Amino acid sequence: MATGTEPHPNSGGVRTGTRAAISAPHLRTDRWWLAPAVTAAGLFAFVVYSTWRAFSNAHYYSAPYVSPFYSPCLAENCKTMPSGPNADVFGSWWAISPAIIILIFPLGFRLTCYYYRKAYYRSFWASPPACAVAEPHAKYTGETRFPLILQNVHRYFFYFALLVACVLTYDTVLSFRDTHERWGHMGLGTLVFLVNIVLIWAYTLSCHSCRHIVGGKLKHFSKHPVRYKAWQFVGRLNARHMLLAWASLVSVALADFYVYLLASGVFDDPRLF
Repeated sequence: MATGTEPHPNSGGVRTGTRAAISAPHLRTDRWWLAPAVTAAGLFAFVVYSTWRAFSNAHYYSAPYVSPFYSPCLAENCKTMPSGPNADVFGSWWAISPAIIILIFPLGFRLTCYYYRKAYYRSFWASPPACAVAEPHAKYTGETRFPLILQNVHRYFFYFALLVACVLTYDTVLSFRDTHERWGHMGLGTLVFLVNIVLIWAYTLSCHSCRHIVGGKLKHFSKHPVRYKAWQFVGRLNARHMLLAWASLVSVALADFYVYLLASGVFDDPRLF
């Protein structure tokens, strides 16, 4: 019997007598831990930043820009944004940051996303940490039990994500105004918002749920040429779902940070025309 392949103790999980008798934790010699470590660091950094910004309840509007973390602003205690995404659905009884209301939906969409599941399952739960590296858990039940069975609500969060993307598109259109709400102007922030909304839409439409909605349950693509073309387009985006997930995560944080810098008076928005 080769070295490292002696029978291992019957410790449960992936180390039972029915699995390959390899006593070593793994036989990989590369830096397999690097990818989950970088993923964990990136996700943790975003969680810390977004939590700080969501609870700060300040510096989220600098005409004509509104932070994507606070849009649409659904509480009565929101700052007045002329022609902006104000909707006083929640009255004066809502005393905490209005960002808490709206962030539930985009974060719920990302939290249940197929790619992000893989990312944080591997990086935070080591389930498994990498290919050909055994997970340390004694048993595996997948997403068949509470709370992970709630991941199935992803398809419903997709519809809310579409609505949020539409609102952010409206915010991007409003960014073509100056500080006095006059149209026909463009600043550096406009470019930041344009890049962000393109990435937001690309990530949202690359979702597996969107791909199923567009082309699922079709037995004959030839009878549905329009949906077939749409399915092909979404499929090409879906192939880059991981890249779009990270790019849009960074862009939405940068858009928020840019508004924060303007609103806190660090510098004025450079006007292009």
